[in-house]
Amino acid sequence: MSEKCCCSHKTKNRSENEIKRLNNRLKRIEGQVRGVQKMLLNDAYCTDILIQVSAIQSALNSFNKELLEQHLRTCVVEDIKNGDEEVISDLVETIRKLMK
Repeated sequence: MSEKCCCSHKTKNRSENEIKRLNNRLKRIEGQVRGVQKMLLNDAYCTDILIQVSAIQSALNSFNKELLEQHLRTCVVEDIKNGDEEVISDLVETIRKLMK
């Protein structure tokens, strides 16, 4: 089921559902970061902190995957349908940056 997209001029109107899903992910990540800060202040063991940081990186990757999927299904498809193939170059550059 595809949501209606309104992508233009490097902005996107997101559905309430998409905003809620992405924002919930970010709130969980924010909580994880606060947890790592607390671990540091409480003299937690190095490897325990490293494992939590790895979990945060994984959560950020999941956020990026969901956002990228929505971008592909909406903005990219819409631009290609409208004859704007420059979106492909933008997408390639974005993927390059994500894969650093």
